[in-house]
Amino acid sequence: MNFLGILAGLFTFSIIGALHPVVIKAEYYIGKRCWPLFLISGSAFFAASFFCPREWSSILSITGFSLLWCILELFEQEKRVEKGWFPANPAKEKRKSEIVD
Repeated sequence: MNFLGILAGLFTFSIIGALHPVVIKAEYYIGKRCWPLFLISGSAFFAASFFCPREWSSILSITGFSLLWCILELFEQEKRVEKGWFPANPAKEKRKSEIVD
């Protein structure tokens, strides 16, 4: 029996679940300007998947694409905060108003 597909599915589920709070915290503390970190790390995982055995290749590729998906979610999270669905960081808002003034 081959359990590679089941393990890949479980890993996909867990990596998406792990990255969801990362996106929320990144938007809360840093804002959307941290998207290049997700781009660089996602690209690095994706590139590394070319040079690994099949078992690790799928896991690295899934992680890479999930990190790239986090870029979109980061911008969406900002909209959710604006709608009031998630709390805004008061310190970040204060810095933003100081820059404008």
